[in-house]
Amino acid sequence: MIDDALSRRDFGFGAAAALLLGGCATPRAGAARGADDVLLFAYFMTGRGEADGLRLAVSEDGYAFRPLAGGRSLLKPEVGEKKLLRDPFLFRGEGPDAPWHMLWTTAWEGETIGHATTRDFVHWTPQRALPVMASVPGTRNCWAPEAIFDAATGKHLIFWSSTVTGRFEETAGSSESAYNHRLWAVRTADFERFDAPFVLYDPGFSVIDGTFARDAAGGLHLIVKDETVQPPRKTLHVASAQSVTGPFGAVSSAFSPAWVEGPMTATVDGRTLCYYDVYKEGRWGAAATSDFAAWEDVGARLSIPAGARHGSLLWVPRGVLAALEA
Repeated sequence: MIDDALSRRDFGFGAAAALLLGGCATPRAGAARGADDVLLFAYFMTGRGEADGLRLAVSEDGYAFRPLAGGRSLLKPEVGEKKLLRDPFLFRGEGPDAPWHMLWTTAWEGETIGHATTRDFVHWTPQRALPVMASVPGTRNCWAPEAIFDAATGKHLIFWSSTVTGRFEETAGSSESAYNHRLWAVRTADFERFDAPFVLYDPGFSVIDGTFARDAAGGLHLIVKDETVQPPRKTLHVASAQSVTGPFGAVSSAFSPAWVEGPMTATVDGRTLCYYDVYKEGRWGAAATSDFAAWEDVGARLSIPAGARHGSLLWVPRGVLAALEA
């Protein structure tokens, strides 16, 4: 069922899973922008585009984005249960010569996520399907994987949303198709072996699309989507985080309209912008904050490539993208 993936034994699941392993990262939530950096947007396209692969766009100001490489796919998915590429998440590895990594959703139903690395966004290492939930019976899905580096431990944490049949029965049936998600996570030091998956975040409701961001003082915050269907929610919320694994503060009231998904953040003009996919209307919105308490709707300023769906953002040196500007 898992294409082009290492065996469970190779990944360190089972009895060996208690070993201390480490390895992935959110693009250093809140990382500073370099003098010649531009904002790179990784995304997939609506409709059949989820099988066509990775698209990239770029922005100088954080509001107007233009497609790179003529809008063509730069990585066609080859691994996972359905060989899809949804929700691409780009981040830089740790160290002065580290490559960029990408994680993605490989299928609507399954226990894997995709992984590959690159140094120029044109050439990629062989893709792998990481069976992060293979050891958890009843797993239905692994959606929207992201990662964050924990400087306190020198390790990385990969996290995503999964429904596990029989878990969290108190909110069973609150999402479509009997989904009932929580954020799950694993640690890895080398992207080869992983410790046992665990529940990272349970806010008491079905939750997907977690992403971390930092405020100006370095404080860490977790942004999530309430996936509850009725009454109409599908809204974004934020909770403070004492570390990448918590404890987490009380979840905020909604700071987005209903029926949005795929929050992604970047620091623009001294504020954190949270962009989100208004998927029922085929457009994007955004909210800006200085303190993760008060939010200003700035969606009217956005210009996003038509058809772009849930993705991720990071600042990269302009020269790295020169080959894609044609």
